[in-house]
Amino acid sequence: MAIWLTKDSKVIVQGITGSEGSKHTRRMLAAGTHVVGGTNPRKAGQTVDFDGTALPVFATVADAMKETGADVTVIFVPPAFAKAAVIEAIDAEIPLAVVITEGIPVHDTAAFWAYNVAKGKKTRIIGPNCPGIASPGASNAGIIPADITGAGRIGLVSKSGTLTYQLMYELRDIGFSSSVGIGGDPVIGTTHIDALAAFQDDPDTDAIVMIGEIGGDAEERAAEFIKANVTKPVVAYIAGFTAPPGKTMGHAGAIISGSSGTADAKKVALEAAGVKVGKTPSETARLMRELMS
Repeated sequence: MAIWLTKDSKVIVQGITGSEGSKHTRRMLAAGTHVVGGTNPRKAGQTVDFDGTALPVFATVADAMKETGADVTVIFVPPAFAKAAVIEAIDAEIPLAVVITEGIPVHDTAAFWAYNVAKGKKTRIIGPNCPGIASPGASNAGIIPADITGAGRIGLVSKSGTLTYQLMYELRDIGFSSSVGIGGDPVIGTTHIDALAAFQDDPDTDAIVMIGEIGGDAEERAAEFIKANVTKPVVAYIAGFTAPPGKTMGHAGAIISGSSGTADAKKVALEAAGVKVGKTPSETARLMRELMS
């Protein structure tokens, strides 16, 4: 089992004919993802060949869902058009929208998230500026490399794409149920807490890795949630322990105000919730390995 993305998920790609969309569609297909088509209003009615797999191009997400039964969209459109693309997905009420695009203006993200809330949050948004979600051995929606780990019983939620890959690789012999890259922008859809709740309810996830970073209070809020609601063991890593004071580093969301948002403050909050916190990715992997042994 996995959270949100399974072997039965039917995936479309918004921007399937663009350079990034086509490149990663090919990679998703190679990983076994059930990609059923894509969208580009200017090329609707055409088909695109991916190494012998011909995929139809539709004008809209709604058209693609009607014809293919798609329940996941992965968005690879340029930042200037991303807001409209996400709103189109929301209007179609597709259950999951994975927004890979980086550089989307924060006010655009805030606008489409508010629109989603007003519409009843029928679409789960992951991202933006994220690597997507992978359920190894089942499906891969986004840009997470498909060959760095196998299926297993660890769940992972991360702000950082690169650190997602590193922890997946370091724990590849144990494997993962699902890995979710939520992105590090100031405004995002799915949060650490959303993923923690899903992993807590997933019978095939035994333990959870949470990756955060300096700035904001998302990790402190996640610590409160873990203390009150999560019974499975959690191991965490906070990027930024060695960040020079007063420097702006990392994602746009990594903004520190006084002592709030520092790596040490987050570590204290998480440890108070019973979470084991590593100071390096390798130490974090070791802590998880000890828990799973």
